[in-house]
Amino acid sequence: MKPTLVLVGRPNVGKSTLFNRLTRSRDAIVADLPGLTRDRHYGHGKLGRKPYLVVDTGGFEPLVKDGILHEMARQTEQAIAEADAVIFVVDARTGITPHDKEIANKLRRLARPVFVAVNKAEGMNSGMVEAEFHELGLGEPNAISSAHGEGVRGLVDLALAAFPEPEEEEEKSDAVRVAIVGRPNVGKSTLINTLLGEERVIAFDAPGTTRDSIEIDFERGGRKYVLVDTAGMRKRGKVFESIEKFSVVKTLKAIEDANVVILMVDAQADVSEQDAHIADFIVQSGRALVVAVNKWDGLDAYTREQTRLTLQRKLKFLDFAKFHFISARDNIGLPALFRSVDAAYAAAMTKMSTPRLARVLADAVARQAPPKHGVFRPKPRYAHQGGSNPPIIVVHGNAVDKITDSYCRYLEHTFREAFKLQGTPLRIQFVTSKNPFADKDRK
Repeated sequence: MKPTLVLVGRPNVGKSTLFNRLTRSRDAIVADLPGLTRDRHYGHGKLGRKPYLVVDTGGFEPLVKDGILHEMARQTEQAIAEADAVIFVVDARTGITPHDKEIANKLRRLARPVFVAVNKAEGMNSGMVEAEFHELGLGEPNAISSAHGEGVRGLVDLALAAFPEPEEEEEKSDAVRVAIVGRPNVGKSTLINTLLGEERVIAFDAPGTTRDSIEIDFERGGRKYVLVDTAGMRKRGKVFESIEKFSVVKTLKAIEDANVVILMVDAQADVSEQDAHIADFIVQSGRALVVAVNKWDGLDAYTREQTRLTLQRKLKFLDFAKFHFISARDNIGLPALFRSVDAAYAAAMTKMSTPRLARVLADAVARQAPPKHGVFRPKPRYAHQGGSNPPIIVVHGNAVDKITDSYCRYLEHTFREAFKLQGTPLRIQFVTSKNPFADKDRK
């Protein structure tokens, strides 16, 4: 079992920078802006042969009793409850603040080791920097620089000293990555909290609460998943803050890295052009897709029928995906939603034998031959699989590069029906056979 290191501190002391350093990643958004991190953010790291789990938390405001800061404090307290060791990050350039003392008072009551990391100490005398922070009463402070890596190795050595090396390497995870995306305030975080049965991410009645992509390990029916909660994506013209632009980039990356994407749509709001833009990016990325129409329980029969018609019209190009009408808050429709996630993942990773692909292609051409291109008619001859996630079928033949888009859609539909590929985009590539006599002189 990996030890869990939790990073705690007031806003803007460099916790996310340290998180990225410990995980050797850029998973946490970093900017010179307090309050950027809001949810718990988990990452994996390794020092020598010792692996560990590190948790980034939002700025800790233990005395605030309501609003988003209170929700952030609750998330931090839950992370501390899961910790094997706590790294309390403070700012060497600011010195001890009353806020630091409040957090220290709370941490002193823990039955867990706490290590004080005096961050932003680059270019400063470490002895003088550390001296002031003895006042916190949490043991020997450690001067570090998260941005430059100074002192970080020694800090982690101390934090992991009490934990033994694992006897054998852990197996590589075979978890299915599921990214949950959509416009702001459609219920993405609520869906994750309902699935987990706890307030794992902040679900607040205000758009833009989630700013980063948060990865959460999850198990359901004996199968492992990694759920990725993403920031809501608004129209480009409405994205003004640089932080929100970073959030959109992280959401797009989460889509590209996912095995399956759940696109959430708000049933109580009009299906917008932005929903279609997000769906189109998912399709262009080749990700398996399930559509979750949330807040369905609050609609009457007439509105439900109108919403169905609107979805069919505006998201017609998602005819390969399964639509589910759910209530994330009340846990309505979620078992069926995850059955479709499993089916979409299976379709995306399916293996298609070359003999069967060739037979399906021959039957399709026998039923309906490709239309002529000039005086010649394209002649598809055989097919084989060219990749997975999404499935790629490579069709070889004479003049197949002249096959029309409508005939390509006909072949796609035929292959999809034959191999039961619901839930995933399908790519068909055409390779024209070279004429062996084209370069020879005529006699």
